[in-house]
Amino acid sequence: MTFKFKRYFFLFIASLFIIYLIYSLSRENPINVLLHEVNIGVVESAVSNTRAGTVKACQRARMSPASGGPVAVLHVKEGDRVTKGQSILELWNHDAVAQVRLAEYEAIVSKETENQTCLLAESAERDAQRLLKLKVGNIASDEDVDKAVTAAKSQKAGCNAARARSKVSQSRILVAKASLERTILRAPFDSFVAEINGKIGEYATPSPPGILTPPTVDLVDTSCLYISAPIDEVDAPAIVEGMEARITLDAFPKQNFLGAVRRIAPYVLEIEKQSRTVEVEAFFMDESQYAQLMPGYSADLEVIIDAKYDVLRIPTETILEDNYVLVYSSFTSTLEKQKIETGISNWKYTEVVSGLAEGDEILLSVDRKGAVDSAYVIAEK
Repeated sequence: MTFKFKRYFFLFIASLFIIYLIYSLSRENPINVLLHEVNIGVVESAVSNTRAGTVKACQRARMSPASGGPVAVLHVKEGDRVTKGQSILELWNHDAVAQVRLAEYEAIVSKETENQTCLLAESAERDAQRLLKLKVGNIASDEDVDKAVTAAKSQKAGCNAARARSKVSQSRILVAKASLERTILRAPFDSFVAEINGKIGEYATPSPPGILTPPTVDLVDTSCLYISAPIDEVDAPAIVEGMEARITLDAFPKQNFLGAVRRIAPYVLEIEKQSRTVEVEAFFMDESQYAQLMPGYSADLEVIIDAKYDVLRIPTETILEDNYVLVYSSFTSTLEKQKIETGISNWKYTEVVSGLAEGDEILLSVDRKGAVDSAYVIAEK
């Protein structure tokens, strides 16, 4: 290599260095950004509740006595387990108890009267039959026979009337017991006592029609729980009973519960004019989880409408207006605007149909100031 060529070569290298130095000094300071590598995975299309849902018991009874009166006996306390038919509370009912006893004694009298009347009827029937036989031999007169037959029929009618009165007496016992039962609250199913609004001596009364008053006893069956959540009326038509659902609870922020849609309300709730919703219910797939749950917990419901596996996906938050993303160029350390075509999506991931390839790096921190098309960036570690 001649001396002249070497001199030109070194001048060329020096010029490149000076140009790079001027470019570097004149360039803006790089922006620190977060990047995400495009990968393959699962993407689900889902709809979620618009307001917080609620964990509810499949069976819950807010009960009050059928008739009013002072509380005489409380057989349970809050938190107790009760079985179906168990007496929970009794109002003062001495008068009703007395009515039952009176009806029972009247029934005894009616039964004995029935027995007496029917025995006399049987005796009269036998007398009539004997006189009829004697009449054949002309031993008894027609007048005596007629009197005996008429007396037998009369006694039989009296027997039938006595039997009817006996049945009436039995029915009066049922009526009296029904009145007594109105003063007693019994558990309609196995449950636990969630709340008692009343103490011994206080007056308990049923809720008048159209007037909401606290129930005397609140019973909850926690052996079966479900979620009730409002879904926007626009999303509701896509939901079908049996669809898989994902349930999350504020009380268990790190745990997801698998469920399935069990009911879709056949009407739209108009609680707010601007937000009309449809109530959707979902049950828990794993009943063993009931032990850690309580009715009243707030819950969110995500119904899985569709799912695709092994597809190209990106975080939904990385997509800008008009389906653009900012792709990182490792050669120039800049961001480049790229149009993409998307498929199904949810709040977390979106399927990429075209415009990106696996391994591409895109801007994740889209809210970072200055992170725009052609911006000079440095990826944070």
